[in-house]
Amino acid sequence: MVIRKKDINKIFILFLFAHIIVWTLVPTLTNNNLPLDTIEALAWGNELKMGYQKHPPLSAWFLEFFYTIFKNQDWAYYFLSQLFVISSFIIIFKFSGYFFNEKIYSLLSVLILEGIYFYNFTTPEFNVNVCQLPFWSLTVYYCWKGIEKNDSIIWLIFGSVAALGVLSKYLFIYLLIGIDIFFIYLIITRKFNSKVFISLISFFLILTPHIFWLINNDYSTINYAIFRSVNDPLSGFESTKFLNHIIYPLIFLGKQIGILIPFLIMLYFIVSRFKFKINYKDKKFLFLISVTVLPIMLVLITSLITGARIRTMGMTPFYLFSGVLIIYLFKNKINLKKLKNFLIIFLILFITSPSTYYFISSSKNNERTDYPGKKIAQIINEEWKKNFSGPIKIAVGFGWIDGWYAQNLSYHLKERPIWKDKLKNEPTVGTVWIRGYNEIKDCVGILYKIKPYNDVCMLGKK
Repeated sequence: MVIRKKDINKIFILFLFAHIIVWTLVPTLTNNNLPLDTIEALAWGNELKMGYQKHPPLSAWFLEFFYTIFKNQDWAYYFLSQLFVISSFIIIFKFSGYFFNEKIYSLLSVLILEGIYFYNFTTPEFNVNVCQLPFWSLTVYYCWKGIEKNDSIIWLIFGSVAALGVLSKYLFIYLLIGIDIFFIYLIITRKFNSKVFISLISFFLILTPHIFWLINNDYSTINYAIFRSVNDPLSGFESTKFLNHIIYPLIFLGKQIGILIPFLIMLYFIVSRFKFKINYKDKKFLFLISVTVLPIMLVLITSLITGARIRTMGMTPFYLFSGVLIIYLFKNKINLKKLKNFLIIFLILFITSPSTYYFISSSKNNERTDYPGKKIAQIINEEWKKNFSGPIKIAVGFGWIDGWYAQNLSYHLKERPIWKDKLKNEPTVGTVWIRGYNEIKDCVGILYKIKPYNDVCMLGKK
């Protein structure tokens, strides 16, 4: 099978449109409620800050921007997530042009990512992991472009997108460490240009407000990240146990291998021979290793040293350039006559993934996406209007589960109350306190029960 050069762009654009339509439509049709992380970040974004208790601010900011336009229309946030995914695909496609003379290889570098579920099945949930994707791609793109052209403007852009990546999630730092190791290689080979330091101006300029926020808020996001990494509430493991320095890295390694199986199957159908020679003087190859393999290895080493549990979803952006790397490695062994078989496997995965998502979501067994958040918000709103005048200003929910209930109220109620996980003083007029499982025994307002879900305490002006 032969794909004409003039058709490659058309195929790529068709793929992008198909991806964004399918992965916006399927969760919209099957989910009763937005996923947990999306709801949580929407609640954060209701108060624009330079940081939040769990994560840096960028994901919440993007969601807030969309909320100002679309309000509580669920489809909009699935659409936002896919915009981040396909923008990454576009950047990778453009980036690969520096590495391949034939555009078909650029196309394959993106299409093969369909074999990694981070870029399809998990994408409906817009969160800090998805938020990283375009900035991870742009950082790699402008880093290479800066190395090749050594232009001051390019380096300033590089520093800017790298800073935005850190403001998405701190795990982004692993990419920057991988790039720094490549810079060390350039220094050793006397190919390094000091103009790269210009990027530090834009990098720290953008990060400085968040750094001040961290200092003034007792480094809450960093403390949360450390706590989640070294304590596993599900298994009871703690990093202080010696075996965790072995168990967690092995679990991490096993999951990464499992994630890549469909990806490797796709590769099998276009590579005639799995033989390659590594040229350690090949700057392009070493750069791809630095932005793909090295960050993953550094995460593994972190787990070995600290005994930290690395959550699988945290690895979402790490494989973005794996397609470029693997195609570059085997480009002389790729049999374009087998392209038909590759495309068949691609189509199977492209159909199977949303179909599986549809089946799982339609089963209505997921407490997060099947929670009747909109219905409960309507019930509370009706009860509120019966008893009080004025709007609901604050939605209170203590802890992880109750907090999520309150965050749902913040999203679904027209007044969009501010979510609070705790009250420093007595509840004020315009407050709704929602709790699941346990009864509210100290309600100072009107207690309303929504069986089988929640107790709701309402304090308003009569």
